[in-house]
Amino acid sequence: MANDFVTIMDMKFLNISKNDLFQDIIYPRLHNNEKTYLVTANPEIVMLAKEKRDFRDMVSRADYIVPDGTGIVIASKIIKQPIEERIPGFEIMTELIGYAEENQLSCYFIGAEEQVNRRFITKIKELHPNLLVAGSHHGFFDLNDRHIVDSIKRTEPDLVFVALGAPRQDAWITKYYDELDKGLFMGVGGSFDVIAGNVKRAPEIWIRFNLEWLYRLIKQPFRWKRILKVFEFMIRIVLKKY
Repeated sequence: MANDFVTIMDMKFLNISKNDLFQDIIYPRLHNNEKTYLVTANPEIVMLAKEKRDFRDMVSRADYIVPDGTGIVIASKIIKQPIEERIPGFEIMTELIGYAEENQLSCYFIGAEEQVNRRFITKIKELHPNLLVAGSHHGFFDLNDRHIVDSIKRTEPDLVFVALGAPRQDAWITKYYDELDKGLFMGVGGSFDVIAGNVKRAPEIWIRFNLEWLYRLIKQPFRWKRILKVFEFMIRIVLKKY
């Protein structure tokens, strides 16, 4: 399969359906032990990459960048290069965990507060009792601390989910990526908090109508500065000021 890409503000997005992403890219790479760095990017991530060169350099090392954010899909239509569909990072993570359980693949989970990380692992084991958990660690550590990467080298997990938030999760992945021989590495932001029950994800109806961002703003009004970045992104797209 020839992969199509759409470039938005210098970020190269994979233009593919979620089903094809799994069937044609992720699953084959997992079974062939091909190391993979997957980034899910929304307008905030695009703007952060535009403003911070070091973060832009990190993201540019990703094997694939997928569109996680309604704003990305809308922007693709405005520039007349429509992206097939939004692929939420949360859904990629949860589906991969289910797939890992079914196929005896192991997962390593990094991130969130220590108690949240523990609750997350407990919940994941309830949902997926046969999942192989290679290891886990909370997100409050120095990026130069080699404890986690040494643990990953020993346990050789198939999937590594890093919930440190951008740009920290990408900084950790790119810092140690070349040292590791296998695994799919993916930054998952606040996903552990959602599964642990610390943060509630938007109801399905909000997600269906692409209003998840508004639900998060209502529930977490401190996010307003981040929402402003989304508006700035859209204004730049409309005015073609990339």
